[in-house]
Amino acid sequence: MANNKLKKLTPVQQEYQRMALAKQPKRKTLRNVLRAFLTGGLICVLGQAITNAFVHWGGMDKVKAGNPTVAVLILISVILTSLGLYDKIGQWAGAGSAVPVTGFANSMASAAIEHRSEGLVLGTGANMFELAGSVIVFGTVAAFIIGNIHMVIKLAMGGG
Repeated sequence: MANNKLKKLTPVQQEYQRMALAKQPKRKTLRNVLRAFLTGGLICVLGQAITNAFVHWGGMDKVKAGNPTVAVLILISVILTSLGLYDKIGQWAGAGSAVPVTGFANSMASAAIEHRSEGLVLGTGANMFELAGSVIVFGTVAAFIIGNIHMVIKLAMGGG
């Protein structure tokens, strides 16, 4: 209703707004928060288990195990997306399934699957990277800004 304050509403529109707000179902915030926390936490526990497996059986240290862990999480997310299971998890968990790596992989895989009938380049590739492009640009710009802030603070504190 806050956005509607910018423009004048007729009495009929105002009545409709009141009626729509009265019929709108109440959100179950606590339940949704708990589901998101549980799902996001389980995804992170899975990631930690994969990292531990690479350290224990792969002979890697924790830093070197990071990249293959991310690759395995992306692979799991894409497989679950292609089977239609990640969407069901997302419907139940809400924001908890949008943990950065798996949620991003799900978004890209969903776009690729949805537009595959339009061809590999113009369908799958173009639509998959519509989402990825904005995320990559934002990530690059944010990293640049944060890197510059870090450099300025380091120089101000007398570091080289």
